[in-house]
Order: sequence, then C-alpha cells, then structure tokens
Amino acid sequence: MRRRAFFAAFGGAIAWPLLAQAQPRSAVPVVGFLNSASAKNYGLMAAAFKQGLVEAGYVDGSNVIIEHRWAEDRYDRLPALVADLVSRRVAVIFGNAPTIEQAKAATTTIPIVFLSGDDPVRLGFVASYNRPGGNLTGVSILSFELAAKRLELLLNLVPQARLIAILINSDFGPSGRFRADIESAARALKLPVQFLPANNEPDIDAAFTALGQARADALLVGPGPFLDSRREQLVILAAKNGVPAAYETRATALAGGLMSYGASVQDGYRQAGIYTGRILKGEKPADLPVLQLSKYELVVNQKTARSLGITVPPALLIGADEVIE
Repeated sequence: MRRRAFFAAFGGAIAWPLLAQAQPRSAVPVVGFLNSASAKNYGLMAAAFKQGLVEAGYVDGSNVIIEHRWAEDRYDRLPALVADLVSRRVAVIFGNAPTIEQAKAATTTIPIVFLSGDDPVRLGFVASYNRPGGNLTGVSILSFELAAKRLELLLNLVPQARLIAILINSDFGPSGRFRADIESAARALKLPVQFLPANNEPDIDAAFTALGQARADALLVGPGPFLDSRREQLVILAAKNGVPAAYETRATALAGGLMSYGASVQDGYRQAGIYTGRILKGEKPADLPVLQLSKYELVVNQKTARSLGITVPPALLIGADEVIE
C-alpha cells in the first residue's frame, strides 16, 4: 500500500505540471499594471511589484500574466489605457497615484490595487483604512505629510539658507497639498521659498536656470512619479549648479542626491504586488485594509556633501538610516 501510495503521489507530482502547461491561456488570470511613468524610468518599481506577486505565489508568464500600460508621463493617455484594460476584463488593475481616479471612474467591478502618496480616504478612493468598502484597496505612503520634515532636514544641512527653491510638478494633482504644506512650514520658519514648475524635461532645465538667477541656496524636490523618475537628470543638474538638494526617495540619494527622506516607494510597489496576489486568491478589496507604510528612511550621501563643501551635522548622521560614503 505504501509503495502504491508513493507511486500515486509521485505520478501526481509529474502530472500536475503537465496539466498546468495544458491549461488554456485564457485560464491564467491577467493583471493590468497601469503606470503614469515610463518603463525606462520606473522599471525598478515594476520589478518590485512583480516580486510582490511572486511572494504571494504568482509568477508572471506562468500562473499569471501582467499586462503593462505606461502613460510615458502623458496623463492625457490614461483614459484610453484604462479603457483598454477594462475591455480586456483583467482580473485586477494596479495603478499608481496619478492613475487611480481614472481607474476608479472606469469600473466598479474589477478590483483595483493602488499606491497612493496622499490620503485615500480624503480623496474618496476608500471609505476607511480598515474597511475600504468598494473595489479599491492598496498601499498609502503619505509622502505629503513629510514635506515639512524634509524641509527641516534640508535646513539642517544648509542652516545659512536665505531662499529655498521648490521644484513642483503641478500636473500631479496632489501637488497642491504639498505646496500648501510647504508654504505653511516656510511661514513658520520665516523662510522665503520660490516654487518652480517642472511638468516636463525642458521645465526642469529651465527651473535650474531660474534658481541660479534667483540665487537660491538650496532645492527641495517635490513628490510624484514624474520627478522621481527623472532622478538622474535632477542629480546631474544639482551637481552642475552646486546646489544642495533634498528628495523624497532613497533611489535618488543612491543616484548621487544629497539627501532623501520618505517611505520606500519600491517597497510600496512590492506590497501592492502582494495585495494583488491575495485578491487573485479570492480576497475582496472591500475587506483588505489599506496598508500604511510607517517606516521612513533618512538617507545622507556623504560623498555628495563633501563635493558641495557641506559638513553634515553629527546628529543627522547618527539619525540617518543609511549613510552613503
């Protein structure tokens, strides 16, 4: 009996992959990955999302198919990209912050997993964090609540600053809240700030020309996928103009930025991938609490600080989660 049971189990182990391979392609669930940025600049985030799916038991090209849709920083393309995914009847749609409103408006039945840098309750995406209540749930990194803290940390590095330039992507809807928070913090500090629009690559070049003409002492880079995905351009221009700059994401500090402070966007994508896998297994978005990433990383690039002639205060180095030498 034991021998027969062994061969039955062994045979089953062989047969299962063959059966899996024989399944029609239509039986494999399709996940729509919708992103406002480009594959070139946000490939790391797509990989993190895919890793989250793997952790949930789903491998792209095996038991799940990921259909990527990139808006290439053209928000006017989003309605058509969303409509395409809905028409394909994908099992789940993942969307980053600029895409959520379009996806929500397009379907009330397809589950949507989001990554939001703003409060999803305040924006009306979900009823509450604990009980989303509809077809949306996801991950919140609340990056806008850290704007004032990022400004404070920048001033620790440049205490003599008399004017701070703020790079802002006004096409990114939540930037309005970011601007209001910075203006409030600047008033409290009695510190002049100058907002510079950066809605496309030429705008970024023009902004650095403007901050040079205004003799800004430091630069704070606003939030959003567009500015985050242009990290290399920003770091190069900051170095060329000799301006100390603070950013939101660790990836920018690793690319040579002076300092970053914020939640890990990459980990947010991974967590969103895990949630997508859980929904594929049958859990409902309405019952999955919105995850709030509560760990924030302070990263200081000592090499960049030295090149700018900045001495990083010891207290800041001790408090940093990572120091790049």
